[in-house]
Amino acid sequence: MLMGLLQPTSGRVRLLGQDAWAHAAQLRPRLGYVPEKPRFYDWMSVAEIGWFAAGFLPAGSLERYQSWTQRLGLEPSVKLRHLSKGHYSKVALALAMAGDPEVLILDEPTSGLDLLVRREFLGSMVDLAAGGRTVVIASHQISEIERIASHVAFLSAGKLLLTAPLDDLRQRLVRVTGSGALPADLAGLGQILERRVSDGQWEMVLLDPTADALAQLEARPDLGSLATTPLSLEEAYTALLSQREAA
Repeated sequence: MLMGLLQPTSGRVRLLGQDAWAHAAQLRPRLGYVPEKPRFYDWMSVAEIGWFAAGFLPAGSLERYQSWTQRLGLEPSVKLRHLSKGHYSKVALALAMAGDPEVLILDEPTSGLDLLVRREFLGSMVDLAAGGRTVVIASHQISEIERIASHVAFLSAGKLLLTAPLDDLRQRLVRVTGSGALPADLAGLGQILERRVSDGQWEMVLLDPTADALAQLEARPDLGSLATTPLSLEEAYTALLSQREAA
């Protein structure tokens, strides 16, 4: 839908201020896309696929492609069929960047890559974002995304569970732990996504906790000390999924 290849069944998608479906042709030159499993003409070499693709891209694309292949350590004469998965993905990134896109869309870009290649690839994404581009990444590698993302959207079964800047998310989703009997009246604390009690210890995961209510809870002498900690992205996603399934 972001690429303008599929029309939304409801709602709408806007990209760079335009409707992604109605203005797909105008938007496409401004977008770069790396699919999860890129497929090219494998009988071509790294250099040849860039020359071929440049015929469909704006002026200067071949030079940009060649610059990116050099930056990514790709050998121009090697046939695509002889590349590792990591290097094949690098070709896809170089082709996506050849058109000098304003928005780069990546679908599971690190799937199947080894640790060092994943780190290198994600580091490149940070550099691109720092250069003023928007980079949209869809990924199940949540811990990796946490290292580089500025904004996060959690999706499940086609539904948006929560979206927020990463810094705000750390304030909005917290784990509260304490000892003693868990109070029966928890109204006003925030939305309780998870709750566990075991051997005099309890913990809750709260969405949008209320500072005043937490302070009142902490002041109660029968509860012992309270600890409030932010959740990792993986913990946040798990809690949101648990709440959705319970509902």
